[in-house]
Order: sequence, then structure tokens, then C-alpha cells
Amino acid sequence: MFPSVRAEVLARDWLPPVVLGRQGEVAEVVRRLDPPRPRAPYPWILGVAGPIGSGTSAVARRAAREVCDRLRATSTEPLPRLLMLRVAGLRGAHGVASALVQRLDEGFDGRGFPVSEILAGFLRRIRRDARPTVLVLDDVRVGGPDLAPVLRAVGDPDRFLPEGQSGLPPFWTVLAGTSDGLASLEAALRGRFPFGPFVVLRPYDQRALGTIVADRLERALGRPVPGGFVTRIVARAVEDGGGARRAIDLVRRELLGHLSESQGGRHSERATTGVAVETRVVHAIGAASQGISARLGDVRRWEAELAREQGRRPLPTTTMWRRIVRLEQAGYVRREIRTGGSGGTRSLVRVLTPIEEWVTDPHPRETRPDVAPWSAGSPDLPAGPPGPARPSWGFPPLDDGAD
Repeated sequence: MFPSVRAEVLARDWLPPVVLGRQGEVAEVVRRLDPPRPRAPYPWILGVAGPIGSGTSAVARRAAREVCDRLRATSTEPLPRLLMLRVAGLRGAHGVASALVQRLDEGFDGRGFPVSEILAGFLRRIRRDARPTVLVLDDVRVGGPDLAPVLRAVGDPDRFLPEGQSGLPPFWTVLAGTSDGLASLEAALRGRFPFGPFVVLRPYDQRALGTIVADRLERALGRPVPGGFVTRIVARAVEDGGGARRAIDLVRRELLGHLSESQGGRHSERATTGVAVETRVVHAIGAASQGISARLGDVRRWEAELAREQGRRPLPTTTMWRRIVRLEQAGYVRREIRTGGSGGTRSLVRVLTPIEEWVTDPHPRETRPDVAPWSAGSPDLPAGPPGPARPSWGFPPLDDGAD
């Protein structure tokens, strides 16, 4: 039924050229941001609020891109920079601050530095580069990382800049998330500076959801799809109460699940719903990347440690690379080759979709156990990458992926 799929179109951070059903809201966000030089006093902070699946991420990101487009067209200043960061799942203000610096310098490691120093480094780099910047902090919700220190730094950058320096180049901040999440953040900053009223989005109705699902499917497949398929996806998304996010997640499961079955050869009868990859590979990518990006060597070291804990052989380098390619084809990660490293280049794995949303199945050809279990006294593990001994992000217990 679906012979080929452009998996990148189904990725969580893929942004359509037009946000269907939200063109008015996008225009309103751009109007309030007022590029190229807002008339409102600094800081220029705006919130886009709505229930999960109502399009807050798409509206914020599309509006930020339009601000950058206007700056390119009307301003003589250096080319603008767009920074987009999903904050859900990051470890507190420290994790958010470190991720911001890593957007400018991928080699940065924030471990051992206080939040204030990391934020100071971020703002000093912004000022030194002298480029207009639009920052999107996405997935703001109750229980997420504390963004108040970040916004206080952005709102009063002079406290973090070297003596004799003041002010930033034009700098906008767009927050996207649930109404409760933005309201709690606004309350934490009360008395310092406002960033309301929010641009509030209502949930999509079934007709709008159907349009969104049909458009995404047509872009992913390169052709129209049967109306019955769209209707079934929309009905399930409405039943689950997840809006557009849930609908696209269901589309991803349907299409990628079909590919897994159709491309599985003699394993095609096996019921699969996602990308076939060892569970420990997913854990290794999460541990090494912290949900952002990681060197391939760090991913390999984590995978080797987890494999030996399970009493299994670590995956060979070529096999590990095939797993990364498979995840890239699903739109979950992107491989990048950068200059540096002992061989003149270094391979990076950038996470595109939150790891907890990946749809994966244990690989049917797991390597056979070749050593005693860790609890039975296996040899000492080689030193893994520096950092916390083990992350805990609510992953399911480690398993060996055996059928």
C-alpha cells in the first residue's frame, strides 16, 4: 500500500511551509514580535499557549522563521540566527543553558560549570557575533525544567557581560507550550518583566485535523492517500485526546510499521510497529546525547557498556553505523560529519525527535550471549564516556531484545 516514505516529513521537528489552520496565529505572533526593530521596550519575549497537539510548536517555529526572513529582506545587519530548543526532558536550568551554548558550540560540555557562568558564556557569544537572534524555547509545561534563570539572563544581559559592555544585538524569545506551563513561568518572573498576553490556540477540530493528516501523508508518500485511512487516523487521535501531535504519531507508526513488515524478508511475518534496532542502542544514544547530539564514539562506548551488562557482545562499528542509518531513515536522528578528531573528521549523531517518542522494536538478530551476566561476576567494564554514571529519563528497563 505504501511502497516508499519520506521519513523526514514524519519527524517531530519537521516544519511545514504553511501551518494549516494557524495562518492567522502565525501572523499575529510576527506582528507582536515587530521585526526588524520592535517599538516595545526590551526584552522582547512572547508566549504561544495551547493544549498539547494544538500547534503551538509549529506556530512558534514558523513565526520565528518569518521574523528571520524579514530581517534578511529589510535589515543591513549581519544575517539573523534562529535557535530552536525543546526544553522538555532537559535537566533543569543547567541542562537548558548547556543546550543553548551547544547550539553555538557543539563541543561545549557544561558539566562542572554553574548555570550563571554558562548563561554568561551564551550571552557573550551572542553579543560578540553581533547577529540578530530569534530563540524558540519549545514544549514549556508544568514539571519541565525551570526556565526562569534563562529568561532573567536574557531580560537583563548586562549582568552577565564583561565590564564596559552592555546590550545585545536584536534578540527575540518565543516560548511555546501549555497554558499552565507558561502561566507558572510568568508568575515566577512577576515583577521583573511581562511577556503576555499570550497568543492562545484552541484545539483543532476534526476537519482541521483531517486536513493536517492528509497534507502530511501526501508529502511523506508523494501522492494522495485514501480518505478512509485519514478518517481512521483522525478518529483515533480525537479518541486519545492528543490533537495533531497524536495524529502524526499514529501516522508515523502506521507508515514505519508497514515498512518494517514489507522490508523484513523472512521476518516479515513478525508483527512489528517500528524501527528494528537493539534497545541498548536507543539507550546509548540517549545517554551520550542528552537528547541533543553526541559523538559516535561516545555512543559506541555506552553501547559496549550496556551490552556487557547484558552479557552480550558489543556491536561492531559497521553494524552500529547501520543502526544509526536506520534511525535516520525513520527521521529520528541525523548523521553529521564535522572537521576535527584524530582522523581529521568526527561523526556526530544529532537527535531530531525526542527519544521517548521513538517507535522501535528489538532487533531480531541480537548477538548471542558470550560472557556471564554482570551479576555473576563479569570482567570489569572499560571506562565509559565522562559524565553521570547512568541517566534516568523514564526509559523502560533494559532488555536483551530476544524474541
